Amino acid sequence: MTSQRKPRGPYRKSAERREQILQAAYEAIDEHGERASLQDIADRVGVTQPALTYYFPTRDDLLLAVLERRDVMGKAASTGAAVEGASMVEGMAASARHTTNHPGLAKLYVTLSAAATDPESPAHSYFHDRYRTIASEVTRDFEEQQRTGVIRADEPAEHLARVVLAVLDGLQIQWMHDPTVDIAAIAETFTRMLAPSADSGREEKAAD
Repeated sequence: MTSQRKPRGPYRKSAERREQILQAAYEAIDEHGERASLQDIADRVGVTQPALTYYFPTRDDLLLAVLERRDVMGKAASTGAAVEGASMVEGMAASARHTTNHPGLAKLYVTLSAAATDPESPAHSYFHDRYRTIASEVTRDFEEQQRTGVIRADEPAEHLARVVLAVLDGLQIQWMHDPTVDIAAIAETFTRMLAPSADSGREEKAAD
């Protein structure tokens, strides 16, 4: 039985440097939003600005990599906040709180997602694939919860999944205009709206 070896030599150093740059960009944008400069990011890592292009040829490449990291961190936050047996629905409030804890990253997301509606945008494929992937994941999760009676089953799971994405994106924008909007509390309100109504339970018993 052979064990998988870790990268060694120049390749390992290159991977480590790329990770350092990506983390520095994540932190800089978290603090300053899209206004974070490449020079600031380079200074945080201790490299020259042209050296960044070896790992991220364009600014767009770096920004999209930061958004991908934001997705990973946000998913980890919502999953970590969920109790055993909970679902993506229960993670909505945690996801909203993650947004408010990282305003610079939220602004970057909103800015790039709006620009990405243009098929020529460098971010178009990222957002197209992101929405399709997340919608599919949430749909599967909702279908399972509909079968177990956790959420309402009187509407298509795919439609509910798309509504969830719309609610979270819309709350982000509202919060950016008015930081006093408690989007985590509103997300919790929305999750309660997904629960089966008492009337639907009586209808099912009557049908039996």
